[in-house]
Amino acid sequence: MEKHVVVIYPHPDDESFGAAGTIAKFRDQGVPVTYLCGTLGEMGRNMGNPTFANRETLPEIRKQELINACNVLDMELRMLGYRDKTLEYEDRNEVAQHIKGILEELEPSLVITHYPEHAVHPDHNALGAAAIEAVRLIDEEKRPTVWAQAITNTQLEDLGVPQIINDVRDNFDKKMEAILCHQSQANGVIRSWNQSDDLSNDLKEEAMKRLSIESFYIWKF
Repeated sequence: MEKHVVVIYPHPDDESFGAAGTIAKFRDQGVPVTYLCGTLGEMGRNMGNPTFANRETLPEIRKQELINACNVLDMELRMLGYRDKTLEYEDRNEVAQHIKGILEELEPSLVITHYPEHAVHPDHNALGAAAIEAVRLIDEEKRPTVWAQAITNTQLEDLGVPQIINDVRDNFDKKMEAILCHQSQANGVIRSWNQSDDLSNDLKEEAMKRLSIESFYIWKF
């Protein structure tokens, strides 16, 4: 059993869409989970549907949504304090040292992050790379395992089959509850799957189809 799991993603909602079922499984086993969230997602395009946020209010709204989702998932939240859409321009070594300091304090047995160059968004790729570099800098005998999440369409042909494939249907209600905490974002994302106006129609079924498997590659150092 894991001793402590640290999840490192750049945006509020990455944890809910990407790993909420896995997080819920660990919490069911009594494993502590800490989320290091890179930014407040303040440059996001979604403003709620119908719109209830604007450029000025979005950071505070997304922060509160994130706190609510972390409460649902029963995990500790730590904000890394970077600016949305700028992570690729940060000094990677500085970000890695920042993360390393936190990892050395928490001493996790497992770190979950994005797979660099296979995570679609520049922030995902940059923070994933910095998180993996942070773990690499830790003494080998204390180094946690890294599960890296790839979300590109070419991941299977480029990387092969992920070593960790979690079917999270048993925790799917919890995952949906966490996703829906991100009210300003969830409808926009879900609408992009289904152009019809009737979101309630088979929403959970559609989400289950797309989000009930959470898979990760074990990073080789």
